[in-house]
Amino acid sequence: MTEPVIELDGVSKRFSRKQDVFGLLATRMGLAKRPPEVRAVEDVSLRIMPGEVVGLVGESGCGKSTLGRLVAGILPMSDGRVLHRGRDMSTLSAKERKRATLSVQMIFQDPYASLNPRMRVADIVGEAPRVHGMVEGGYQDYVAGQLRQAGLDPAYKERYPHQFSGGQRQRIGIARALAVRPDFIVCDEAVASLDVSIQAQILNLFMDLRDRFNLTYLFVSHNLAVVQHISDRVVIMYLGRVVEEAAVADIFKRPNHPYTQALLSELPRIDVRRKAFSAIKGELPTPLSPPSGCHFHPRCPFAMPRCSLERPRLREVAPGQRSACHLNDLN
Repeated sequence: MTEPVIELDGVSKRFSRKQDVFGLLATRMGLAKRPPEVRAVEDVSLRIMPGEVVGLVGESGCGKSTLGRLVAGILPMSDGRVLHRGRDMSTLSAKERKRATLSVQMIFQDPYASLNPRMRVADIVGEAPRVHGMVEGGYQDYVAGQLRQAGLDPAYKERYPHQFSGGQRQRIGIARALAVRPDFIVCDEAVASLDVSIQAQILNLFMDLRDRFNLTYLFVSHNLAVVQHISDRVVIMYLGRVVEEAAVADIFKRPNHPYTQALLSELPRIDVRRKAFSAIKGELPTPLSPPSGCHFHPRCPFAMPRCSLERPRLREVAPGQRSACHLNDLN
């Protein structure tokens, strides 16, 4: 079988407020409580194959951006491991880890905040490959080539980020990511802040680059229409956990998990003229104190007593489709 480009094995991430020396001492003496932990990502296992586009979907605060940063190596994990082409990133030598880290790049949501305003475009794009000895031929020619393949005129390479539009800045971010020759790219809401017409251009660019360089994407988004257009497979997250995973056609035709069904029920459809909007009941619980059992049970219309006591296992419910719901045990 083909080896996954990226494999997550029981990955978790918890955040807590750092304590000073006096706080640590008071906690150890039993005079103060430990700071509460935010369980942003909880026991996620996922395999992403070469050339695949995996859409990662969920409400704001579900942990999808945190998971993307864990994959890209920007954040350290609390538990679990990330494997790049079958090799545990934490066990690699310094030289191997550097190459593996460079092969996974990230494109961020906000093109205005992700670029250094004091650096020229040529340095933003060319600094990393120059430091790591990847520049072939002349430095200026290398930078010009990276800008061209991202759809930018190389004549702009001496300008600063504030002299570009939002779509052009996102192209600079794409050129910066491609400059170190990655094979895997995490796109964190990469088109969310752009106009609809510019979104289409950037999405088409992503697909063109995938075909040209055999790239693999983890596409983080809350926009189901975008995910349906660009993805091969969809992963649904809720409050730090994966609740469903399937090919894009299966997710949109026969969603299994009640949360996925609720998300897709409000997707605009051309064949439905009138429809009353019905939001998912209740509010997203706090990750500081998530519900017991199935995290979705306080908002689920099909909740049973078992749902509040036992965490459902993510298991196969159809060929290529996995879901974490106790309702599947009744079938």
